[in-house]
Amino acid sequence: MRVDGRAPTELRPVKVLVDFLRNPLSSVLIELGQTVVLCTVTLEEKVPSFLKGTGTGWITAEYAFLPGATPERTPRETLGRKGRSQEIQRLIGRVLRAVTDLTKLGERTLWVDCDVLNADGGTRTASVTGAFIALKRSVIKLMEKGLIQEDPVLEYVAGVSVGKIGGTYFVDLNYEEDQLAEVDANFFLTESGKVVEIQASAEKGFFTWEELTEMKKLAERGIHELIQIQKEAIHGK
Repeated sequence: MRVDGRAPTELRPVKVLVDFLRNPLSSVLIELGQTVVLCTVTLEEKVPSFLKGTGTGWITAEYAFLPGATPERTPRETLGRKGRSQEIQRLIGRVLRAVTDLTKLGERTLWVDCDVLNADGGTRTASVTGAFIALKRSVIKLMEKGLIQEDPVLEYVAGVSVGKIGGTYFVDLNYEEDQLAEVDANFFLTESGKVVEIQASAEKGFFTWEELTEMKKLAERGIHELIQIQKEAIHGK
């Protein structure tokens, strides 16, 4: 039995609130259990210097914890991003760019900001899942305004964690479970099952390719559920 009573294959309760803020191009408040992340997309009508004159757009991300996101205050990263924050924001950008045809954006940048309001494990996977909703809704708005002509999003994508505790695999770990995990992995998969990124490590021993395959199967089930939630949030159903 898990600490919150879930079955091994069961996600935490997921809630999504779109258009949470007025000013960004799009905004999404996503909750997975006690993990809460605010994802926003802002339009900038220019691209990094290496893309000037190419007709190609760009997607980049920033990620941070708010001071009250954890039981002990998390200091603001005013003097520069910590290594963990840099790693996660690069991950968010990579995943979103992987499922987007940047040539259809024109020479403009979509800034994706993921701010963790409350942390209880799985903040990077929640950020990617929420950020994709915000990205897709921002693209819809750009098309409605006539700024882009075609939908550049190639596939839906979401992220979920899987861990091994006491010989059993569990999906969508909260913080307490994450601390107990012998193996911990984060999967970022598309709707068709393609792998965008897998981050896996053995915390208390080794794991085999066969075990990784078992974890991927569990992740695929969770990703499928998350993508259905994404679609409902994006299209307002």
